[in-house]
Amino acid sequence: MDSLSTANTEFCLDVFKELNSNNAGDNIFFSPLSLLYALSMILLGARGNSARQMEKVLHFNHIEESLGPEFKDSAKCSQTGKIHSEFGVLFSQINRPDSNYTLSIASRLYGTKAMAFHQQYLHCSEKLYQARLQTVDFERSAEETRKAINAWVENKTNGKVTNLFGKGTIDPSCVMVLVNAIYFKGQWRNKFQERETMKTPFQLSQGKSVTVEMMSQTGMFKLAFIKKPQMQVLELPYVNNTLSMIILLPVGTADLQQVEEQLNANTFSKWTSPSNLVEQEVEVHLPRFKLDVKYELNSLLKSLGMTDIFSQVKADLSGISPAEGLFVSKIIHKSYVDVNEEGTEAAAATGVVLVVKRLPIRAQFMANHPFLFFIRHIQTNMILFCGKLASP
Repeated sequence: MDSLSTANTEFCLDVFKELNSNNAGDNIFFSPLSLLYALSMILLGARGNSARQMEKVLHFNHIEESLGPEFKDSAKCSQTGKIHSEFGVLFSQINRPDSNYTLSIASRLYGTKAMAFHQQYLHCSEKLYQARLQTVDFERSAEETRKAINAWVENKTNGKVTNLFGKGTIDPSCVMVLVNAIYFKGQWRNKFQERETMKTPFQLSQGKSVTVEMMSQTGMFKLAFIKKPQMQVLELPYVNNTLSMIILLPVGTADLQQVEEQLNANTFSKWTSPSNLVEQEVEVHLPRFKLDVKYELNSLLKSLGMTDIFSQVKADLSGISPAEGLFVSKIIHKSYVDVNEEGTEAAAATGVVLVVKRLPIRAQFMANHPFLFFIRHIQTNMILFCGKLASP
């Protein structure tokens, strides 16, 4: 599971940096895990250079036995390679029913009646990714199918992700639509009291400010002080300590751009290391916020090096179907998050020096300017959601 967790973090930060380079002043929110799930289901049927490009972009290329499934025996999906079997294990660890929070991942394949799919691919998609094939008629009922897919996503995300596929995005030429949805709703272990929430200025990066509903509480939380770049790292746990929100907040003379420039898998691991997060009394001030963001990710993934699967000429998805000309036309990802006094509701459908300073009697964490945040599953160390709050 460590190899999958590392790949998840590396891919997450690659996607974040690409989104940030094109939307530097905007809010950002997405689910790297949802994207990994969906792309890994394509990888399961990718071959040749298409597979090699995907493995490199997803950071699976250094994982032993992750390459080239051949489906020699449809009953033995373990032959598909280590990375796919790890997803099967991850699914069972994350999709555990719990009365204190809701966290679910759901996947589905929609395939045209006219397409011959490899039965082994369908079998292993269902076994490893719990993705069952729904046969549809894109040619005659593209619009009705689009509405049905959107309704399924809306249902799986408790109504939070709506209209994933806009009008015209699914047409009669479509042969397969692969969908992954992830939904999370959790209560803070230490809830914020609404009576403590006050209107407070939030400083924007351009020197302007907006008024936000600033939540406040004092309690025992894990906090790290990073010297370079200057920032605080706060961990806010959810009930049962199964998941937590990690917040990277620049302080002193540092701004968020300096944090973003130094952010990579290695620095993120160091900054959020349990050995650096010291439990102490912290006065926490965090804005109440909601984000609803949609991305079409074809160009982003191409810029990372995943080009062939989008080309009708070069794509090799022969592990999905023997039909020629099968390629990926669109990858759309939509996500939603609501952070309030009770907790968080989120959904989506795709050389550093550390110094812990001498801690004051009570530390203050004042998130009244742009910050980065991550929601992660503690046991598996998987980043479920990643975001930047630039303007609440």
